[in-house]
Amino acid sequence: MPHTDLWQPNANMQMLQKRAQLLRNIREFFWQRDVLEVDTQALSLTSISDPYIEVLTTKAKCLGEEKTYYLQTSPEFAMKRLLASGSGCIYQLSKVFRQEEASKRHSVEFTLLEWYRVGLDDRQLMAEIEEFLVSVSLNPELVCDYKSYQDAFLTYANLDPFKVELSELQALAHKCTEYGLEETDRDALLDLIFNALIEPKIGQDRPCFIHSYPASQAALAKLKFGFDGIETAKRFELYWKGMELANGYHELTDAQEQAKRFDMDNEQRKAQGKPVRALDTNLLAALESGLPNCAGVAIGIDRLLMVLSQTDDIEQVMPFAKQRV
Repeated sequence: MPHTDLWQPNANMQMLQKRAQLLRNIREFFWQRDVLEVDTQALSLTSISDPYIEVLTTKAKCLGEEKTYYLQTSPEFAMKRLLASGSGCIYQLSKVFRQEEASKRHSVEFTLLEWYRVGLDDRQLMAEIEEFLVSVSLNPELVCDYKSYQDAFLTYANLDPFKVELSELQALAHKCTEYGLEETDRDALLDLIFNALIEPKIGQDRPCFIHSYPASQAALAKLKFGFDGIETAKRFELYWKGMELANGYHELTDAQEQAKRFDMDNEQRKAQGKPVRALDTNLLAALESGLPNCAGVAIGIDRLLMVLSQTDDIEQVMPFAKQRV
């Protein structure tokens, strides 16, 4: 028999103990707040329409007919169906799957914490996340920074993302990434600039929330108008040590608006030569029946453990990863 050491875990036993303690601390945090733990399916007959996230699929028979199942990139849609059914505040620790190349910060399969708080908006949820970080890090001195998307660009890229000309975006994106001169999608260019110039500089000393994203990047968030007349999304992301840890929204509850956004996503997928995704009619029906006013967030647990343990490779915090799975 060929000799191999790939049967051994990536993470050492000390790290696995830290991982177990983190999961215990997470459950204790929600237990103390009377938030119900749920456990939804990993396979679904529909998937997200996001043009920038690709999914894994498998086939199986259902009632004698072979169907395509999607491995979920997030438990969000299923959890919103529970919310619309009257579950109240809920959270879930789940394995999710995204078809992206494995790297030091990404694994095809990873652990996601997602929670929804009925009655809270995005600002109130950010405050609770700060309490969560204090609790799981066991650091009572931890404090988060808060910076708007616009302010982050003005500070670190010297441009206003809402007013800058397309040609200036193309030039700056090309200067810092060597891409972008032919790109006409403003959001794609803003993402290139954000990843190259802003992400490495925020949240270094302490966690940083970036909030008030452009309305065109709302995803599943509600919109709002500022005093300056600019429409932004009630969406935030959390960065720590230059790494994205979380994405959250004051959740959209309008079924018609959600269907419209799904259609817009699919138009983008078509333009990019990607397959169109069927709309999740179960989610739309749940929204139509009445999703309660709520805010939700998803946090990558493997990345959080990386930050808490000062580790720079995701495989070092997982039992088995990459070529060892």
